[in-house]
Parts: sequence; C-alpha cells; structure tokens
Amino acid sequence: MSRQRTVRVSCMILGLALLFSAARPSNSLAGDKLTGIYGAQVMSQAMLWIANEAGIFSNYNLDFQLIYIASSAAVTAAMLGGDAEVASAGGVGSVRAFVQGATDLVFIGAIKNILTQSILGNPEIRKPEDLKGKKIGDTRIGSNTHYFTVQALKQRRMEAGRDFAFIQTGGEAETLAALSRGAVDAAAMSAPADAKALGLGFRYIVYGPELQIPHAAQVLVTRRSLISKRADAIGRFMRSVAEGVAIMNKDKEFTYKVVGKKLRVTDRKILDAAYKVETQAIEPRLEIKPEGIQAILEEVSEIDSRARKVKPQDLIDRRYLDEMERSGFFNRIGSRTR
Repeated sequence: MSRQRTVRVSCMILGLALLFSAARPSNSLAGDKLTGIYGAQVMSQAMLWIANEAGIFSNYNLDFQLIYIASSAAVTAAMLGGDAEVASAGGVGSVRAFVQGATDLVFIGAIKNILTQSILGNPEIRKPEDLKGKKIGDTRIGSNTHYFTVQALKQRRMEAGRDFAFIQTGGEAETLAALSRGAVDAAAMSAPADAKALGLGFRYIVYGPELQIPHAAQVLVTRRSLISKRADAIGRFMRSVAEGVAIMNKDKEFTYKVVGKKLRVTDRKILDAAYKVETQAIEPRLEIKPEGIQAILEEVSEIDSRARKVKPQDLIDRRYLDEMERSGFFNRIGSRTR
C-alpha cells in the first residue's frame, strides 16, 4: 500500500473514531473540548491512559477524547488537517512535515528521547550477524521500530536491502503474530510485545535499551496557531500528562491495571518487564532533548537536503515545560528528576 493511500485510510479511520466518540455522552459537561491522538499500543503511552482513567483531564476542566491511530505519517496528517489538537507519537512524521514546510507543527514536550525497541527471533539466531539473508518484521517503514533496526544493525555494518529485508506488519500485535507463525525470522518490538515474545520461546538478538540510541521516540505535538488561540487549554493538557507520568512512576499497581486492560495483558511477568524498561526511559518532567530531534533530521537529510537547514530548536516550544518547572508544579506532583 502506498504511503499516500495509507495516510488516507488511516485518516478515514480517525474520522470514524471521532464521529463515534462525539456520539458518546461526555463525563465533563462544561470542559474545554480537546482531541488527542496516540500513535502506538505500547507501555510508553500509558500516562495518557492513566490520566484518562484517573479523571485527571476532567480535573483540569478538559473534555478530552483520546484516539488511537497507528502511523506517525497519519498522525501528522490528522494534526495538520485540524482533526486533533495534540498528539503523542514518534517525532519522525512531524519532522518530515516540518522540513517540507509544515512549520505550524511544534514539539511542546517529550515522553522518550531514546529508542527502547529490541530485535527478537528464533533461538538459532544467536547474534546480529546471523540476521544476514533474513526477514525482519517491522510495524512500518519509517516507524520507530524501523529506525531502531536500521541504526542497531548499522553498528554491525549491516544494511537493509543488502543484508536483510524488512516486512511491514502494521502494528505491534501484528508483528508478534508474524513472528509466531514464521512469516518473519526476527522482529523489532516495543514493550510489552517483546516480553510476550520471550514467553513464546523467542530470544533477544539485540537488546535495544542498552544501546541508548538518541531519537525523538515519543513527543508531544501541537500546532503553533493553536497555541496562539488556546494556550491555556494546551497548558492544562500538559499538566494532565505530567500527572499521568507521576502516577505511572509512583503507582505500579494502578499502572498495571490500566495497561493490562488497554493491552489485554494479564501476565505479571510481562507487565514487570515492560514497566522496568519504560519507566527508566520515560522523561519524568517531559523534557525534550535536541539530540533526539537532530537524529531524525540527519536521517531525513539523506532523502531531503532541506533538513540540513533545520535546527532542533526550530521545532521546540518550551513555554509549558519552563512554566511547570518555574512554578514548582513538577515538585508538587512528585515528579522525580533524572
């Protein structure tokens, strides 16, 4: 399926989701309406689910609707089309759009500034070099899992197309299914899908969290034009997310309850493994690091030279992070520091 068709289909799905969401009665009758998108069914999105489940958005007078749509490109298209006001997704879609002229997009915080994916495969594949000539499952070309695999295997002087082939699956669950039925020899996965794969007898070929690969892996995105009109509402969204992160770090049992329900995971060992990895990588104060954006700019520059003229700071608006720090908000909610 072409990228353009993928974006159209994804946005049609988003439109239907918004229609059905609008048809449901709201829990917040007087709250400011705000629609958000999240881009992956993974543990590192849990703070949004937690904030929803705990009623934090309502506490900040937000009538918040959270929609799932897989694909950074589709999330970006929805944001630019005005179908949502905020998003939590991989930064690559927004960076590419910015480079192409969509400078209304802006990053106001980050959940993760490194990649925490891993590559898992059959037990007979013992080292990365054994992946030569193999098929590696990946959610989508251009996704975080794709970038991670490219960078991790580049360290072993291996290149996609020459040494191994990518097979696009569409999502984390689909990647695990492809690996389980033998459609791929190995797969790049995020938590908790990697822990599920371990439970099925697969093994780590590359354990990603150890590599600490810089990347704007999960950023909070909005539009500059929206900030100029609804700065206060976006600020309340940011405080809600920050509280969700604080709860995630302090209340493991509530986090497991929310994540287990959302991802249909009941195995405590799988939840423990995912929680350990992601809470070590998640930014407790939503800090966004320029080096993660720079990594994407360098990747994009290989196919679009305009990326070389863009600086990471061009995509960042720190007003909400600075205000929460300056006012003591982070300290009040118990947000830890690195």
